[in-house]
Amino acid sequence: MAQIIALGGGGFSMEPDNPLLDRYIIQQCGNSSPRICFLPTASAENADYIINFYTAFNRLGCRTGHLSLFRQPQKDLEKYLMQFDILYVGGGNTRSMLALWREWRLESMLKKALTSGVVLAGISAGAICWFEQGITDSVPGELGVMDCLGFLPGSCCPHYDGEKDRRPAFRGFVADGRCPPGYALDDGAAVHFIDNKLHRSISSRPDANAYRVEQVDGKAVEEALETHFLG
Repeated sequence: MAQIIALGGGGFSMEPDNPLLDRYIIQQCGNSSPRICFLPTASAENADYIINFYTAFNRLGCRTGHLSLFRQPQKDLEKYLMQFDILYVGGGNTRSMLALWREWRLESMLKKALTSGVVLAGISAGAICWFEQGITDSVPGELGVMDCLGFLPGSCCPHYDGEKDRRPAFRGFVADGRCPPGYALDDGAAVHFIDNKLHRSISSRPDANAYRVEQVDGKAVEEALETHFLG
């Protein structure tokens, strides 16, 4: 199965005392002691972020590692990535992350990992990167639409309830055709895709939701998805 789990917010970096989404991710690989690799590129490999990853997933019984593209990168990046069951992409600046990934030719490696059964997951920048387009604040003070990897069809907007400008911006982009229809994710909500089809929507708190946003007669129509609270 080709599996992608996109988090609008939450997980170890935003809810360190609530492991529900992280636990859900590791349960999908079918390994009782999963190997998980953190890709912290979007945060410029922030040291505290990396430490928090190791702390969270070691506690959950995982065998952990991370990929650095700044400090002593692995000699064979593809070989390194393919040894893991899960690749977890952190948040930060999506534009800078994708530019660096393309320079290192990571796109084809991630695609190979996906089709080989490695679970791809991520939060914020690590959520929108898998779609055709994503809503990003990579330019300070500005929300915009950017092209992403296109592993999943349509668009994605994270932090839908966590940042006040996200909802009107995404709805406006869909309404006027600047981005295709897609998914909006509250902090604490995630969507799980299997073989390019939505499998389920999940959340780490009861009031977090995922939405499908479509264009109908030049207007954005938002539909709340049935979202399963993991608690």
